[in-house]
Amino acid sequence: MSETGEPVPPGPVKGTAAFRTIGEVAGDLDLPTHVLRFWESKFAQLKPLKRRGGRRYYRPEDILLLRRIRQCLYHDGYTIRGVQKLLGVGAAERAAAIDPAPSLFPLDASPDPAGADEPPGPELPARRARRRPTKPDTREALEEIRRELLEARALLDKLMDPLKVP
Repeated sequence: MSETGEPVPPGPVKGTAAFRTIGEVAGDLDLPTHVLRFWESKFAQLKPLKRRGGRRYYRPEDILLLRRIRQCLYHDGYTIRGVQKLLGVGAAERAAAIDPAPSLFPLDASPDPAGADEPPGPELPARRARRRPTKPDTREALEEIRRELLEARALLDKLMDPLKVP
């Protein structure tokens, strides 16, 4: 809103190849700017151009990478370490194709005549496990524990009843 209370017209629309500031990228991805700065420290592939004042400018490739990281973290359930491994898979595959390392455990490798020409696929990182059960599961589990405790108490009362001294 302007000082007069009228809506401010949007700024000029940038082309798809234009560099974007951290604020513009954060707005597009619906993320706070501090999250983008944190991701820069965790993902070596993410290198925005920094000008003299420390202002960041993101290239279109950086924005695509940020979208992929966001998708993996927020929608696919990967951890940061899992996304790091996932993004590092391409580099590891290229390095293995150029100079394959000899196996330290040749007896563990099972001979596969169909896939003998292909290198083994990369191991995908594990997804984040659910930390808490959902509420209905928790209620059911607590109710079951309550029933078991009541049954144990009744059984204990039966066992202790003959031992009571009048």
